[in-house]
Amino acid sequence: MADSLDMDNRDPNNLNDHVKVLFEDVIAEPEGAHSIDCVWKLSYTCFNLWKGCCYNILSIFCGCPLAMCWGCEFAAITFQHVWQITPCLRIWMINLGCAQKFFGTCVNCCLAPICEACGMFFSNIQVKNG
Repeated sequence: MADSLDMDNRDPNNLNDHVKVLFEDVIAEPEGAHSIDCVWKLSYTCFNLWKGCCYNILSIFCGCPLAMCWGCEFAAITFQHVWQITPCLRIWMINLGCAQKFFGTCVNCCLAPICEACGMFFSNIQVKNG
């Protein structure tokens, strides 16, 4: 399974586009408030270095346990759908399908003739301008 992983594009469905944070997205100096060039360059380097280091450290310590938790969560959801929700929905569809036929027959037998009679009665009304 691990052989089929795309190690270059790790977000092929762009699920996490909203967390693509670059230095320029967070820190910006307006005209007239520029720091010394070496401070700006060092800030850029520090930001990217610490963002990368912290992410890697968090990934090392939390990535595998969280992946395990999420795997269990989605396994439980799949189990619930396969063994509980889908059969329950099927029961509802069978029972409500029967009820739909029953009420449809009642409407066709009882209400349809009344509606047809009213339609025929009112179809002969003519309105004349005065």
